[in-house]
Amino acid sequence: MPNISNKGRNMPESPIRKLVPFAEAAVKKGKKIYQLNIGQPDIETPKAALDAVKNNNIEVLSYSHSAGFESYRTKLAQYYRKNDIPVDAEDIIITTGGSEALMFAMGSITDPGDEVIIPEPFYANYNGFATASGVEIVPIKGSIEDNFSLPPISEFEKLITDKTRAILLCNPGNPTGYLYTREEIQQLADLALKHDLFIVADEVYREFAYDGVKHHSIMSIPGLEQNAIMVDSVSKRYSMCGARIGCLVSKNLEVMTAAMKFAQARLSPPTFAQIAAEAALDTPDEYFDEVNKEYTERRNLLIEGLDKIPGVKVAKPKGAFYCIAELPVENADKFAQWLLESFEFNKETVMVAPAAGFYSIPNTGMNQVRIAYVLKKENLERAIEILKIALEEYNK
Repeated sequence: MPNISNKGRNMPESPIRKLVPFAEAAVKKGKKIYQLNIGQPDIETPKAALDAVKNNNIEVLSYSHSAGFESYRTKLAQYYRKNDIPVDAEDIIITTGGSEALMFAMGSITDPGDEVIIPEPFYANYNGFATASGVEIVPIKGSIEDNFSLPPISEFEKLITDKTRAILLCNPGNPTGYLYTREEIQQLADLALKHDLFIVADEVYREFAYDGVKHHSIMSIPGLEQNAIMVDSVSKRYSMCGARIGCLVSKNLEVMTAAMKFAQARLSPPTFAQIAAEAALDTPDEYFDEVNKEYTERRNLLIEGLDKIPGVKVAKPKGAFYCIAELPVENADKFAQWLLESFEFNKETVMVAPAAGFYSIPNTGMNQVRIAYVLKKENLERAIEILKIALEEYNK
């Protein structure tokens, strides 16, 4: 029998989705599951986006340009400029989700054996993107005690070698919800310029910034134009995860020329999804005001509820819609599986994402989970109550 590749063997499974078979089995047994494990917003997709597809009279569903519709890229550039990100349409390549944008970035700036420094915990799929590209992740560990703020720049500098090509960060952070300050972004920019590195910033949660705190894009730092690469997506901003439309943005012509070769190799991003994404850009600011108000209330409810559970420690997020919680268990993977397989309270249970998969340092985050507060407040409140009861039973 032929063997699969080492790359295939080494591809990590998703810590978010690996429990799905247990969840499916639980549902077949009649259990109701409160899903705190996945970042699927329940906010309605803007009507304009759905109507643009519904009312379209396309007769031939053809390829688009490999870089995406020019009309969409032009409109997207206007949106960015409104958010203090000075880019033009030619600085943007539309991709099939933010995931493809990250793969294009990895492929354009790294060779097998190169290194990328990433503050952890980080979005679990970064591990997969790195494995697929033959790139080594060099983690720098954040701390729940300080809400996973940026580790000292001196610690980053210790990790830089002749193989280091980039620093990758998610801002606001998935899974931590941390929102980097202007000072922290500037520190990273100065480090990148000093050592001639790229900074790849995953900014898909830009609009989700709370408590009056402003999001600062890596693309808005003067003098960093040739070092900055931004990844973005409509998935969370407009509650359009299924559209699979993202983009890669950079002022560095060499990077964009290389990325365009990858874009051409996959032909084009999906046509109908681009139509929806372009229409979504007409969404009024009031939409985001309401969304942020809702998520702020959900966050406050979640944090207050978790703080009342004995033995639970939680970092308070300033953005996105996730938090990392430390539980009074030794192994969150086993606990998460137990919640689905062996526990129920009035035929209900909860599903969480074990946080170990968001780290690349072995045996780190073993007692942590990521919680996504994407449920309506009454369901979130119920989920917290069930989690409290579950922990009491698990630790008897």
